[in-house]
Amino acid sequence: MTAVGSIARLRPAATIRLRLTVLYGGLFVAVGVLLLTITYGLFARQLQARGRGVPRPDPPVLSPYANDPGSIRERIVEALAQQRAEALSELLTQSVLALALVSIVATALGWVMAGRVLGPLRDITAAARRLSTHNLDERINLRGPRDELKELADTIDAMLGRLAAAFEAQRRFVANASHELRTPLTVQRAAVDVALARPSLESLLTMARRIRAATRRHEHLIASLLALARSERGIERYEPVDLAAAVRDALAAAAGDIELKGLRLAHALAPTPLSGDPVLLERLAGNLVENAVRHNAEGGWIDVRTEAGPGSVTLHVANSGARVAPEAVAALFEPFRRHAPDRAGGAGQGHGLGLSIVAAITHAHLGRYAARAREEGGLEVSVTLPRGAHTPVPAAKDARAAPTIRA
Repeated sequence: MTAVGSIARLRPAATIRLRLTVLYGGLFVAVGVLLLTITYGLFARQLQARGRGVPRPDPPVLSPYANDPGSIRERIVEALAQQRAEALSELLTQSVLALALVSIVATALGWVMAGRVLGPLRDITAAARRLSTHNLDERINLRGPRDELKELADTIDAMLGRLAAAFEAQRRFVANASHELRTPLTVQRAAVDVALARPSLESLLTMARRIRAATRRHEHLIASLLALARSERGIERYEPVDLAAAVRDALAAAAGDIELKGLRLAHALAPTPLSGDPVLLERLAGNLVENAVRHNAEGGWIDVRTEAGPGSVTLHVANSGARVAPEAVAALFEPFRRHAPDRAGGAGQGHGLGLSIVAAITHAHLGRYAARAREEGGLEVSVTLPRGAHTPVPAAKDARAAPTIRA
């Protein structure tokens, strides 16, 4: 360590309060010196003008002392000059003393004022030091006029609220993910234990089928988690995509389940070109269709439509099914949240990630989504996405496609 570094470490740190106080005091002294200089100059000029006003006799009076250097007039002039010098000296001395005294008072007041102004910052610092992952409910709650510091404190309070919600969502996500990942392993272990307890060809085949089903569930969960993580990272590269084509592929993939449940399908798929991530957009369409099929009633219906607007495209998916409370709709877009009992597990049931992945993909594409619980039962979901740059707009005649009804 160098000598300069040692001196710098020994020197006390200049706080903002100290720097503000020095600034206030320095400005006051500078203005005071300027005012003193101007006052001194004006006062000296006034005294000099008065000194030039010594009267001369008119006509001149002849006196035997007229040519004497120590004449009365010269003595008067000298006396006035000395008096002027003494007055200026006294003015300067008194002014400097007054300036020094007032500067000390002004600096002290500046220290107090800086402390009061910076008081909210100390509250903010203290609140930040008290924060941890266990007490994110701490808030500053600064009171006072609506100034810059109040806005800063309110902004930090809002940020703390978002952080608390994010940490809570993360904790809930980790807990639910751990539970969902552990369930297939528990099923596999139980199947193996049963087969080992009574080994036979039938028990081994049953174990193999259960392990295969649990493995498929495990793979589907991991794929969903990866899709959710990828969508939350944002879009790295945009490519031209037709959302209507992605919906057609999703409907084709779900055709077997639609037929098995006897669902009536109505779809009107207008061309909806946009720029985005093809894999994520296919997952968005697939999740919406899968959600509409999975949580539908036997013999129910599904309505799927795509629309192209001037600067955006919209996908509407509606389905019949169990009634959903309006206040519970928003929670369905959170990870691992299921509403009805048929969402809570069992063969062929989901993990509660479908709509949360839809929300994440929509946000990644800077879009918006809306959902509404139907009074008759079921759900209506609309996703609107911006077209993005360099996306061609379809012709007006293709803006809406003729609906297709399928039983």
